[in-house]
Amino acid sequence: MTDTPARLLNLLSLLQTPREWPGSELAERLSVSPRTIRRDIDRLRDLGYPVEATMGAVGGYRLVAGTAMPPLLLDDEEAVAIAVGLRAGAGHAIEGVEEASVRALAKLEQVLPARLRHRVSTLQNATIPLTRGDGATVTPATLTALAGTVTGHERLRFGYRAGDGTETKRLVEPYRLVSTGRRWYLVAYDLGREDWRTFRVDRVSEPFPTGARFTPRELPSGDAATYMARSMARTQGEVDLDVEFAAPAEFVVARLPSHLVPVATGPDRCRLHARVADSVEWLALRLALMDVDFTVRGPDALVTYMRDLSGRLAAAVVGDRSAGAERAGTTDGAPGRA
Repeated sequence: MTDTPARLLNLLSLLQTPREWPGSELAERLSVSPRTIRRDIDRLRDLGYPVEATMGAVGGYRLVAGTAMPPLLLDDEEAVAIAVGLRAGAGHAIEGVEEASVRALAKLEQVLPARLRHRVSTLQNATIPLTRGDGATVTPATLTALAGTVTGHERLRFGYRAGDGTETKRLVEPYRLVSTGRRWYLVAYDLGREDWRTFRVDRVSEPFPTGARFTPRELPSGDAATYMARSMARTQGEVDLDVEFAAPAEFVVARLPSHLVPVATGPDRCRLHARVADSVEWLALRLALMDVDFTVRGPDALVTYMRDLSGRLAAAVVGDRSAGAERAGTTDGAPGRA
């Protein structure tokens, strides 16, 4: 192999396999002399790849962890596997890595050949993820389109459906994507309204990057996450949540979103006090999925909603309408079990 760049790429691909390669084997694989391999190893080191050599008559080379991560080379199977995994992470399969997954996915899908993008989509469409059921579905294509305009400072057009069903067309300067753990939001400057807005990504349709670049404006308050939290509080209004659980705190905390943290009140009991901007409907459903006995002490709106909901659910069970009526008459809080 006389093409030095191609040979270096092939050498790097071999070294990224987690094993030690004897110099003689590398030379045989690439059809060059051991001396050429030594020179190529030096070139990779000059480019920032931490290649470690072992001493001995034969000698060997392996790629080790360095202070920075140089570009990786992936074969087709590896690229497909990573893209599918990133799509799962972007879809809330792994809490806490959603935003990083979208950024990485946008970079990867930008350079994937068409044949591999087709394979990723085929595999994605053939599988059904088991989701938590408390968030709206967003396609990875929409997320990556939005992420690309955020990173590239590119104006974006899209259709938007408001909570009351009103359909509008928007032209915005995207600022950040924010994941709340169950929904995605786009923080952007709306050129038509001449003000900052937050958009639920599951209500965005036909996102179209315009190609027009812009200089990012300064957000009115703090970072995007802080602005998003304040925006949600203004829209929904905050409530003081007070719930007692008949289970250890470590059991309960593993089943709640990260912003809801109960405090132990005994070896097998805990209590949650939190000021939240979530709707009572979502809170009721989230608590019902806990698979643990609990009692809602507040807010009153949640107590009332759960009492009504428990009555409807009990009445929906054939032959259990009288039990539903009895449960609907409960007065001391709103006990429930998923």
